[in-house]
Amino acid sequence: MSHTWDPDRYLTYADERGRPFVELLARVGADRPATVVDLGCGPGNLTTLLADRWAGAHVVGLDASPEMIAKARELGGDVRFHVSDLRDWARSGPTDRGEVDVLVSNATLQWIPGHLDLLPALVGRLAPGGWLAFQVPGNFDEPSHTLRDELAAEAPYAEHTSGVAVPSSHDPAVYLDALARLGCTVDAWETTYLHLLTGPDPVFTWVSGTGARPTLQALPDDLRPAFEAEFKRRLAAAYPRHEYGVVLPFRRIFVVAQVRS
Repeated sequence: MSHTWDPDRYLTYADERGRPFVELLARVGADRPATVVDLGCGPGNLTTLLADRWAGAHVVGLDASPEMIAKARELGGDVRFHVSDLRDWARSGPTDRGEVDVLVSNATLQWIPGHLDLLPALVGRLAPGGWLAFQVPGNFDEPSHTLRDELAAEAPYAEHTSGVAVPSSHDPAVYLDALARLGCTVDAWETTYLHLLTGPDPVFTWVSGTGARPTLQALPDDLRPAFEAEFKRRLAAAYPRHEYGVVLPFRRIFVVAQVRS
């Protein structure tokens, strides 16, 4: 079941969504890479940080969403943005000696079913000594996800939401093992952020731009308002408002791997 992305809704909490990218990038030890690729670049606001860090590199942002790429192209600058499915891109390159020096993927692989099987192809796109760095959410047992799943499985929504895309990921040790077996030196870790959100229904605003979006889009227009209202009610109970705002705990998984020179 297809869905589209809303760049403006996604950018509502741009600072909170961008922090893991910055902390991931800090662990990449590349000095003067010639080619840097951002897989799943979204609206491109973070891809520009790659161009800032490696000013002499050819930086490319790829995303399967035409809406996201259109937003990214509004940024201008030297970064090139293209519509492309990362699975097709990964498997279209060489398998022995790649040409990419730094390959970054931020909060994207969780949308690829069986993405562990894609790691050999991604590593295969890297030049000797190249770097693969990615982060994925690891919070899928939190109410922000479980409440959506529970509500979507109820009548009258279930017949419309069955089979929608849902994200998933693995623990850091799983990624470490998979990439070490491919001959990489691997640094893997996890961090739980405590995002302090403000505004009306802030957790709903957050998830409706990412993990819940396919479910919401799968619903017909006459059912979506009731679903959203009940989802907001359940989220508000799970994430109470304090005088300082609403706290959203968010676990993320980080992996940085370097291939042999």
